[in-house]
Amino acid sequence: MTLDGGAPALADVVTVARRHVPITLSDSARAAMARSAALVEGFVAGNQPVYGVTTGFGSLANTVIPAERTAELQVALVRSHAAGMGDPVEPEVVRAMLFLRARSLAMGFSGARPEVVEMQLALLNEGITPVVREHGSLGASGDLAPLAHCALALIGEGEVWGIDDLRVPTAVALQRAGLQPITLRAKEGLALINGTDGILGMLCLAIHDLGELSRLADVTAAMTIEGLLGTDRPFAADLQALRPQVGQAASARNLMRLLAGSAIVASHREGDTRVQDAYSLRCTPQVHGAGLDTLAHARTIAERELAAAIDNPMILPDGRVESCGNFHGGPVAFVCDFLRIACSEWSAIAERRTDRMLDVARSHGLPPFLSPDAGVNSGLMIAHYTQVAMALENQRLAVPASTQSMPTSAMQEDHVSNGWAAARALRRSVANLRRVLAVELVCAAAAIDLRGPLQPAAGTGAAVAVLRSLVAGPGPDRWLSPDLRMAEQLLADGSVLAAVESAVGPLEVL
Repeated sequence: MTLDGGAPALADVVTVARRHVPITLSDSARAAMARSAALVEGFVAGNQPVYGVTTGFGSLANTVIPAERTAELQVALVRSHAAGMGDPVEPEVVRAMLFLRARSLAMGFSGARPEVVEMQLALLNEGITPVVREHGSLGASGDLAPLAHCALALIGEGEVWGIDDLRVPTAVALQRAGLQPITLRAKEGLALINGTDGILGMLCLAIHDLGELSRLADVTAAMTIEGLLGTDRPFAADLQALRPQVGQAASARNLMRLLAGSAIVASHREGDTRVQDAYSLRCTPQVHGAGLDTLAHARTIAERELAAAIDNPMILPDGRVESCGNFHGGPVAFVCDFLRIACSEWSAIAERRTDRMLDVARSHGLPPFLSPDAGVNSGLMIAHYTQVAMALENQRLAVPASTQSMPTSAMQEDHVSNGWAAARALRRSVANLRRVLAVELVCAAAAIDLRGPLQPAAGTGAAVAVLRSLVAGPGPDRWLSPDLRMAEQLLADGSVLAAVESAVGPLEVL
């Protein structure tokens, strides 16, 4: 992969975060950075007052810094701003953040030398990941504390995760890798920490994961429709066209493909006294589709941000240096909040579908809690409790973070996005959603088994087959947690989705 100052694809961020791929800095980006750095050197030599270059930071912006202390200012900035607390942030998030900050600097609007980005890329290429603490960012001015922990590693300080996944002092890890810490010059410390890269990195990872989970939600919903002897008629294209919502139509098409050829669905087309299915089945495309539309909007915002130069002040090619507010995380914070609402609704409707399968009064002939010998055996009763706990947490996590703000830096920074908190909560929401769908997968597969000898559709049958390769079907009670966690793993590693799409072709996602 090459950083050339252009916008990387969202998939590139995921690749860097989760897989070891070599990254280089292009000659054109190197030249743009060198030109920008030369302008900064001119500001220092001419004693020109420039925020964060020859002045202090935040409410200390009017404090003039002598030219001979400008480099010292940058090191002091990094050290003082590396003030995170709490548990370490996941390495994949830190790798995404490091890559995205390098991406922004490579555009040549921040005054940093090429050596700075080359050091960031060296850490990524060598598998050295700075230890970043969870608390410290307000999402304006950017992700200051998290990015400062990353910057600390560039100067050989702080601690990192080494290639053996053990925390070690940065100096030790650099020595093992044959790397020398860099010496910061004017503006470079500020450029390294003044970005929304942590929020954006977590958003990119969530969008990628939700692209898979949105399709898996259609898969588990289709399985439940079969298990409950539901109908596919509400998903017909002509009915969906009466309400031209793009996401809704895509989800409905997925459901029709997943249920095509189902002997279970066909078995009760005639003679069934029910007029219509409950909302949690019949309205699946409306709920799942709204999530797809939300996901598409979030992807648009993320892709714009991937093309953005984020810093303050900006060093423009004509020699101007201008303060701006591009570091404010509002755009990405809003969509992190919006996606948590979608996660909550995907979770909520999946839980309602699951509950119907377990309730003998509403499951149309299935045994209580899907246990062939209910009474002595509890079946999947408590799996539903676990699912409800996670669905409820997603409802709590759906409360917006971006509507919350407190002033900092002696009222100079008097409105913050709280975007880091929004993105951290989004990661938890996504993980909860995957587990909620795993419980529905286990329950729906059991319901389909209990409908035998009737056979499911090719798509839903493929999902059942993958699960049954590692998780047994209905029978006497057993230790249930390993089954649920295995189902979660099969959703996370792509096994279920790959099998389903091999059977019916790629499912749609916006």
